[in-house]
Amino acid sequence: MTADAARTDMHGARQGAAMAAVRVVRRLREAGDWQREMEGILETLCRAIDCQRGILFRLRELPGQGFAQSVAAYWIDPLFGGELASPTVIMQSIVNSDPLLERLAEDERQGKVFAGHTRNLEGFLRTDFEKQNIKSFLSVSVFAHGHLWGTLAVNDCINEREWTDEEEATLHIIALAIGDAIERSPSDAHASEVIRRTMLQASLDAIIVIDETGSIIEFNPAAEKMFGFLRSDILGKDLLDTVVPEYYRKGYSSGAEYMSGRGAPMVGQRLETVTQNAAGEVFPIELTATEMRVADRRLIFGSIRDLRDKLRAEEEINRQREKLHQNEKMAAMGSLLAGVSHELNNPLAVVVAQSTLLHEFAADPQTKVRAEKVRAAAERCGRIVKSFLSMVRLHPAAQAETDLNQVIRAALEVTAYGARSSGIIIDTDFAAGPLLAMADADHVTQVAANFLINSQHALAGVAGDRLIKVRTFRSDRGNPGFSVEDNGPGVPEAIRARIFESYFTTKPVGVGTGIGLSISKSIIERHNGNVWFEEVLPRGARFVVQLPAISAGVAIAGESQPRSSGLRHALIIDDEPDVAGSLSDILELMGIKSRVAPVWESGTATLDGHMPPDIVFSDLRMPGISGIAIYRELLAERPGLARRFVLVTGDLIGAKAEIEALPAQQRPQILEKPFSTLDVRSVLSAIAEQAASKG
Repeated sequence: MTADAARTDMHGARQGAAMAAVRVVRRLREAGDWQREMEGILETLCRAIDCQRGILFRLRELPGQGFAQSVAAYWIDPLFGGELASPTVIMQSIVNSDPLLERLAEDERQGKVFAGHTRNLEGFLRTDFEKQNIKSFLSVSVFAHGHLWGTLAVNDCINEREWTDEEEATLHIIALAIGDAIERSPSDAHASEVIRRTMLQASLDAIIVIDETGSIIEFNPAAEKMFGFLRSDILGKDLLDTVVPEYYRKGYSSGAEYMSGRGAPMVGQRLETVTQNAAGEVFPIELTATEMRVADRRLIFGSIRDLRDKLRAEEEINRQREKLHQNEKMAAMGSLLAGVSHELNNPLAVVVAQSTLLHEFAADPQTKVRAEKVRAAAERCGRIVKSFLSMVRLHPAAQAETDLNQVIRAALEVTAYGARSSGIIIDTDFAAGPLLAMADADHVTQVAANFLINSQHALAGVAGDRLIKVRTFRSDRGNPGFSVEDNGPGVPEAIRARIFESYFTTKPVGVGTGIGLSISKSIIERHNGNVWFEEVLPRGARFVVQLPAISAGVAIAGESQPRSSGLRHALIIDDEPDVAGSLSDILELMGIKSRVAPVWESGTATLDGHMPPDIVFSDLRMPGISGIAIYRELLAERPGLARRFVLVTGDLIGAKAEIEALPAQQRPQILEKPFSTLDVRSVLSAIAEQAASKG
């Protein structure tokens, strides 16, 4: 080749390298994602300077270990063939023990060109290059963001060659263009910053960051929502003067000192404490505080979780647990009282019946008076047992025409002992005549008893005269109602709006459950009535109930004189001989002969061969068979007699479910223990009227 030809080839090579550099720079500036363009850029570079391989290495420093080098992009001439040892990653640890590698690493850090022939290398690099068929190599450093990012290398795998200044310059220009593209693209640091900022903005926990002086330098949206401060307003202010409760600030000069604490540091801890919002409201939080070092600065990162919802949920769970516990206690008490009432009402029935008979047949007026006192006391015992049973057995409301005067008297009987033993005076004022309301007598009795018991509790610590006033009335519009008033301390104005809430109580632990007024309100509202509190001056409280009015034209059941029954023969089925005998005596007083059957085997065995009964009385609870079972048997086999069947029970509340399971037109008459002559006459009259209407 002549000198002119050589110069022509060199000039052409220079022009090719220069043009390649221009195309690459333009391409990198226009690229949206430089990494996607790198394979094409390396191909352009290698073809321009006649190389078979081009590689862009990513270089990372490993503290104490040197550098780790990985392949970011590469191109290999298809005509030459071959692959990298790993098409995605080649790791070369440049260890500190090899002087040559240390020098090469330092050259790269300083941006020097690394060029030469493989045969001039020693050790690890020579072995590696020979394995990859590299004859000559040229690489320059790539810098981005002021730091060494990696290296750009080209290899000649066919010839050993001397690299020209133009080729080195081209490589430098392209390396600079790559570094510029890296800086203009989202870098790893930038991606980390985006992730950090997104997490900060999206966090459901409030995040506050303070510096070493206590000044707030970060306040995320969750913190704005939790504390009521705007980020723009609170940045730069001291933590101590903003979110730390005032009573905790004393003795601290800054928020940083408060967080570090004296004897109880918060940094490095996860704890429950309190904070204060912009309105001055103090509320519970869970705080996780972490110390961070950024350059020469000491920052404290606080993650804060509002515990109000959690504590409210826990309180609600506790309330529901307490409610369940109370319901279980009431159910257990109801079962106990059902059994107790049955056992008490049997002897009470005997006492009432025998005292009634004694009163009827005694010739001595003094004996008559004493017999009447015994009967009245026994009937009162029976009413008290029924009232207690009604209050613990919350059966569905069964509203009927009810005299509120009688309801209040029943509630007074239940609570009278507590008032007398405490020296409390009960002053009553009853409306004239029957005070009629459509109501469930048991449930309204419970309401009145609750008010009376609350008044007794309110008067427990009152000195001097202690008085409870009970009044029944008709309102201006004719609505029946009652009120219970005491001269106790009254109800503080601050809590009056909450006294009807479930489980809200001001009584000491063990005295009240906080459900009495809530249940009372619920009962009255089910009756379409109203209940409210009134303040009494100079001191005291009054609770008032008002129910809807009804017509007073119908007499209360049991108060009118019953007509003659026309019944002559009765069958009494009862395993308690004294109760059966007492009922038989009362029936005999009314002209009805009775036969007592202590057991029931079958209708045929019990009825055949005897005078056919006009009426059957059967105890509800008996060994072996119940009164309901006997009644069902008569319904199936002797429906005429079934229409003259009376269930005798001391636990009507417990028997309601069994009775109500029957169709309404088939339900039998009920005689409750303890029964009086008036009760028996009422049942006989009802049976006679029923028979007449169907006869």
